[in-house]
Amino acid sequence: MIKFTRRAGAREPTNQAATESSSLFNRTDVRVSWTESVTVEDQSRKPASPTTAETTREKRHVNKKQDKKTKLDCPPLGLESLRVDDSQIQASSYQRAGLGPHRGRLNIQSGIEDGDLYDGAWCAQYKDRHQWLEVDAIHLTQFTGVILQGRNSIWSWDWVLTYKVQLSNDSVSWRTCMNGTKEAIFKGNQDPETPVLGLFPVPGVARYIRINPQTWYPNGTVCLRAEILGCRVHDPTDIYDSEQDPGSKDALDFRHHDYKEMRKLMKSVSEECPDITRIYTIGKSYQGLKLYVMEISDNPGKHELGEPEFRYVAGMHGNEVLGRELVLNLMQYLCTEYKKGNQRIVRLVTETRIHLLPSMNPDGYEFAYEKGSELAGWADGRYSVEGIDLNHNFPDLNNIMWDTQETAADPSKVPNHYIPIPEYYTQEDATVAPVTRAVISWMQDIPFVLSANLHGGELVVTYPYDCTRDWIPHEDTPTADDAFFRWLATVYASTNLVMANPERRMCHYEDFQAHNNIINGGAWHTVPGSMNDFSYLHTNCFEVTVELSCDKFPHASELPVEWENNKESLLIYMEQVHRGIKGVVKDKMSRRGIADALIKVEDHEHDIRSAADGDYWRLLNPGEYKVVVWAEGYFPSMRRCRVGSEPRPTICDFALTKTPLQRLKDIRAKGGKIPQELQLRLRALRLRKLRASTKALNRRRESGRLQQEQTLLTRRARASGGRRE
Repeated sequence: MIKFTRRAGAREPTNQAATESSSLFNRTDVRVSWTESVTVEDQSRKPASPTTAETTREKRHVNKKQDKKTKLDCPPLGLESLRVDDSQIQASSYQRAGLGPHRGRLNIQSGIEDGDLYDGAWCAQYKDRHQWLEVDAIHLTQFTGVILQGRNSIWSWDWVLTYKVQLSNDSVSWRTCMNGTKEAIFKGNQDPETPVLGLFPVPGVARYIRINPQTWYPNGTVCLRAEILGCRVHDPTDIYDSEQDPGSKDALDFRHHDYKEMRKLMKSVSEECPDITRIYTIGKSYQGLKLYVMEISDNPGKHELGEPEFRYVAGMHGNEVLGRELVLNLMQYLCTEYKKGNQRIVRLVTETRIHLLPSMNPDGYEFAYEKGSELAGWADGRYSVEGIDLNHNFPDLNNIMWDTQETAADPSKVPNHYIPIPEYYTQEDATVAPVTRAVISWMQDIPFVLSANLHGGELVVTYPYDCTRDWIPHEDTPTADDAFFRWLATVYASTNLVMANPERRMCHYEDFQAHNNIINGGAWHTVPGSMNDFSYLHTNCFEVTVELSCDKFPHASELPVEWENNKESLLIYMEQVHRGIKGVVKDKMSRRGIADALIKVEDHEHDIRSAADGDYWRLLNPGEYKVVVWAEGYFPSMRRCRVGSEPRPTICDFALTKTPLQRLKDIRAKGGKIPQELQLRLRALRLRKLRASTKALNRRRESGRLQQEQTLLTRRARASGGRRE
């Protein structure tokens, strides 16, 4: 078999067995790329000498390969993104319902067990060359290529080695994609997971397309997952042709941005809105790429008293790219709408300090970006360059807290917040990614109140705890703030246009609609060392994880729709930072803020602490709460705070009085004179302690005397009993 390429402008040979139902069926007037995966069976035929135009096109193709980015002329139809409905996919046969044609979607994942309704591919019932998977594009489409994968399974190895492609306008008469005068044979897979792109030598215009496997892994069967590439073509006979693809009215930069382009975009936003933006870095990746953050606030660069700090983090897994683009779109949107005077955005920017980290794992992203949308597979770029899953890379504070509670005489005395990082984690040889250390330092430097970690590959919002007790694989593991976390997750899920659609199809094998598209992280699968749990146990910040889409790396053509799906969710989730109570803890005499004051809410076994200026924020659902504030060297203070249903915080300030001993320490430290009033109070305090100690001593003496009398009576009783005998 030899490699064979065909001129893009050449006439496509006709298959005599097929009947033409449209003159557009043979259209080839659109420039296309081609791939080396196309072969012909005739070994004697040599390709014609290329023309000057062909040579130029080939040079361009080589340049593209040198850029290591696959440029696709037409976008995917949407098998992976679920834009293609199950009813549009048919097959010649299938082994069982769980391996039906609806499972033949690129990157679809199987559950651990095979044999259920949700296996990881379409698998034909028969092992012969008459099997096919058919997709109805609904509209007349110029098909340009196919992306193929094998079966996702930990128990079976199945993939297609070679295949043919057939096209039709009526699903009855079919013609095979040709390569010259021979039927084109496309190279398939060599393993189950790596996507393989096969671009057609000449595009074909039709409504239906079939993938017809020719050979397959010898020890396996006919199984595949696929995506189809195609551009919609104008068809005057199509009554639905005037329908426009959904998009966005917002004039944003809807494309994928590599590291260089991301920096350019962030810079352009900052230059457009210099009064409300600031770009800063929090560290570098293993390969030296900077972690850029965009701050959006009416006073950027400064923490304002009483103004909560919010963050979005995207790109923890480098191949889950939608979050990155949504965060970049959000920067642009906040800037433009603020300039327009959109009151909702003006209020949000004025009352909130927003931090946007679009790429936590830039090394992983660049690796996935090099392969391109649809071709990065399910895992390429997920991990850091060192091979670390960043969502398992934070200190596991859950088990430290739980183990301490189990061994403590009084578990209620065990700290439930600000749990320190264990010493082993801070050592130089610890397996901790540089970006993880950078994000931890960022968390410690800024008093964040609320955050969301944007992921991809599913449609669900998860909330802490992510880690289960005793390493149980799946178990609901609620925090002390479970009700509020459920509220946060529901706010995002219920306003996301895809999650909120009751008719949507599940992504892979788990039906999260039964849980209203939210789930406790531990109930889904245990994740020790997650960023969500660390944020909750080490800082004041509440954080959830948002799985944004079934497709981890959606095509650029999908980005406008994904922005519309998530725009309201992104905005309304940020607004939740203003729920609950907030205030300032001050010294009653000096009126200065008290840092590190402890804020306890009755019946909520999770405390928070005040920031450096004494301000604090406690996220709470509507209700009335008994709040106690305590700081070292001060008497505790208590008050009741009522939280309403409106999305604005209740102000609960506290003024603490120093203890006499603390006042004495402060005066002595400054070399001052002790006032008479304080001397009297200290004297009274000493007398009170003396009386208390005297009372305690008397009680101990009285207790000893009574015990001696009881012992004496017992001995007399025994002696009296002995004489009677």
